[in-house]
Amino acid sequence: MVRYLHISIFLLLNFTLLYSQSVNILGSDADLLWHKLSPFFSPPSEYKNNLGSYRSPLKFYSGQPVKSSHDWTKRREEILNTWNDMMGKWPPFIEHQKPEIIEKVSIQNYIRYKIRYNWLPDQRTEAYLLVPEGKGKRPAVITVYYEPETSAGIGDKEYRDFAHQLALRGFVTLSIGTAETTMAKTYSLYYPDIQNSAIQPLSVLACAAANSWFLLSDMPEVDPERIGIIGHSYGGKWAMFASCLFDRFACSVWSDPGIVFDDSRPNVNYWEPWYLGYYPPPWDSTWRKSGDVEGAKGLYPKLRKDGFDLHELHALMAPRPFLVSGGSEDGPARWIALNHSVAVNKLLGYEKRVGMTNRPDHSPNAESNELIYNFFKYFLDN
Repeated sequence: MVRYLHISIFLLLNFTLLYSQSVNILGSDADLLWHKLSPFFSPPSEYKNNLGSYRSPLKFYSGQPVKSSHDWTKRREEILNTWNDMMGKWPPFIEHQKPEIIEKVSIQNYIRYKIRYNWLPDQRTEAYLLVPEGKGKRPAVITVYYEPETSAGIGDKEYRDFAHQLALRGFVTLSIGTAETTMAKTYSLYYPDIQNSAIQPLSVLACAAANSWFLLSDMPEVDPERIGIIGHSYGGKWAMFASCLFDRFACSVWSDPGIVFDDSRPNVNYWEPWYLGYYPPPWDSTWRKSGDVEGAKGLYPKLRKDGFDLHELHALMAPRPFLVSGGSEDGPARWIALNHSVAVNKLLGYEKRVGMTNRPDHSPNAESNELIYNFFKYFLDN
């Protein structure tokens, strides 16, 4: 018995020594997090420095090169203004509103509030606000999806409860979603209404997320400098457009949205009228199996004809970090588009601000989600 006790003590001492050595090597908690994340912030060797045929964000539309951070400020404004002119300009932001509390429930280490507020002028929504116990200002994340319940952990959709999981980890979260239009199979948001939308629906979604940022930033529990956004699939498109078009999001995660136009992929369906192909309903030929540009309507065929692609919007994130949680729609070859954002960050003096993880399936899994949570922990909570 004594012999086994001595062996156990010996093993424990050696484990403690090895752990302390690893901590000394890696340093702080931030170093430990970055040790897990860093492999995903460099492209595989076969895609390194491969810029493909995408039009460079580091050239003005006139063809003049961007040579400095001062030039980039002008070029960034040119990209943003050009896309907003094409998609439609946003109405004024809704600031300093107080949400209506509908219900309050204690869930493990946080309080879940069901709230109601305006996310567009004259358009209200219901959402879930998850506030962990404790005092002081904390980082926060907005989650976006077809409806707000899934991300808030209400229901049984595995690995899509981002708001719930982040709240368990100490983040204030706001789960929002287009429940009414999802039920109506019109999916998105429209402004001023679905018959007369003056803005492409994906941009309207981004505007609603920006107004949700203002709501969250006013809360005493939230540090407004540390608010991120995440979405999966449809929500990934939403989170991407929101974070690229509204620069107050500190960082962002896009889970397998299809980060660039790809007419061969039916789930990368930006041609649909609820994304970038809006025209007044009734709609026909929706959920096409491929992006038939000849049959597409609205803005989408013009974007394709004129050589625009979403890598230009990605570049608007620089130097803010973002992570693509890639699945079936965003495989490693998407680094060809992401390399353009890497180049913009390099011009501005930043490295390792663009990351991508990859899994075979469209749906998130335990491993991909843990990397998402580590990303937010590293960039918002250190």
